[in-house]
Amino acid sequence: MDDRNARIVAKIIGHTERILDYCEGIDEASFMADSKLVDACVFNLIQIGELAGIVDDVFSEKHDNIAWRKMRGLRNRIVHDYEGIDLRLIWDIVTGDKGGLSELLKQLTELRDEL
Repeated sequence: MDDRNARIVAKIIGHTERILDYCEGIDEASFMADSKLVDACVFNLIQIGELAGIVDDVFSEKHDNIAWRKMRGLRNRIVHDYEGIDLRLIWDIVTGDKGGLSELLKQLTELRDEL
């Protein structure tokens, strides 16, 4: 694997860790009420989606257990309809047990360690 994809994975891990750190100990109501926290999380989700979009096709196909397409899709939903962002969806992505950011971080960390 080339260094470019490794750097992208590392950057996605960094954005994922930031979101998880921001939301540690926060409940859903507090999240919804804190516009700065929401903005910070949404910004990092956009960055994750941007980065997922530049991973090369061979790499993403080889590591198809990672939700590259969903990350890109979420980025597009956020960017093209910011006023209509479903904060409950964002919260579920951040905190979801299966398919949430913790799971993504685990998958990406394992991938990084293999590289």
